[in-house]
Amino acid sequence: MSGALCPCGSVRALADCCGRYHAGEPAPDSERLMRSRYSAYVLGLEDYLRATWHPDSCPASLGLDVPPRPQWLGLTVKAHTLLDTTHATVEFVARYKLNGRAFKLHEVSRFEQLDGRWLYVGGEIRE
Repeated sequence: MSGALCPCGSVRALADCCGRYHAGEPAPDSERLMRSRYSAYVLGLEDYLRATWHPDSCPASLGLDVPPRPQWLGLTVKAHTLLDTTHATVEFVARYKLNGRAFKLHEVSRFEQLDGRWLYVGGEIRE
């Protein structure tokens, strides 16, 4: 893990970037949490995704192992907005391929800080 580049696009080693959050260190802000969640999707880390999802909106299952699995190609963070001390949004575009076809996911994600940890609440898909 130490030599692999982080999937979030930081051009840093996974272990020094999102890997430390996957290992249990709390993400210091909503943007880094969002980046670590993208990396978790790339790596298939469903437990991490569920652990960083707000309990009021977390689905019972994410189905990450259900084929066909997307091939994640890259992440671009467009905006990170702190709304107040415990609420923030992150706008991003994630590119992926599914069954050989290219797609992009453009979302404005909502985050809330509970007990000192940032959690993903939900998102609004943009066209």
